[in-house]
Amino acid sequence: MGRRKLVYGVGLNDADYVVSPMINGKRFHCPFYLKWKAMLERCYSNRCKGEFPSYAECRVDQRWLVFTEFKKWMELQDWKGKHLDKDILIEGNKIYSPDNCVLVDQRINSFFICQSGECVKQGISWHKKNGKFIARFSNVCTGKLEHLGYFSDKDEAHLAWRRRKHELALDLAKTQTDQRVVSALITRYS
Repeated sequence: MGRRKLVYGVGLNDADYVVSPMINGKRFHCPFYLKWKAMLERCYSNRCKGEFPSYAECRVDQRWLVFTEFKKWMELQDWKGKHLDKDILIEGNKIYSPDNCVLVDQRINSFFICQSGECVKQGISWHKKNGKFIARFSNVCTGKLEHLGYFSDKDEAHLAWRRRKHELALDLAKTQTDQRVVSALITRYS
């Protein structure tokens, strides 16, 4: 096998098989390779960092710059249909590594994503018409936006949002098999 070009200038695809073979005129992709390549793209693609500035300081642990090392880790996980996440276990983490990462379903991944709004505090915004803060909660289980009420004080509005977030975190924790994810759900929003 000849020398291969590095993926995003840093990742070594050392697979001893073709990761995207053509079979009967149809292209197939190795799921381990797709997950690995997407991780590298988030950390090392200028286009991706331009579109998603939250990845600007992200990087990949040296061990995972080698495809087969990432693949070995992923094969030991419950990975089918799941998303690779670097900052559920360690809030604000910027390094993809076997120590920091977990594979989770879309609901859990979405649950941990910060919501943006007009206010600094999550889950609230200013309602011009009645001159109060409105608290809303985007429920990842139902897909619906829940109205939590109007409040004179932004801290009260945010507290209502945090209470609802904690309730759902406890419910979601009951559905998880990875105890690290259970712990993150319970402690992050208590």
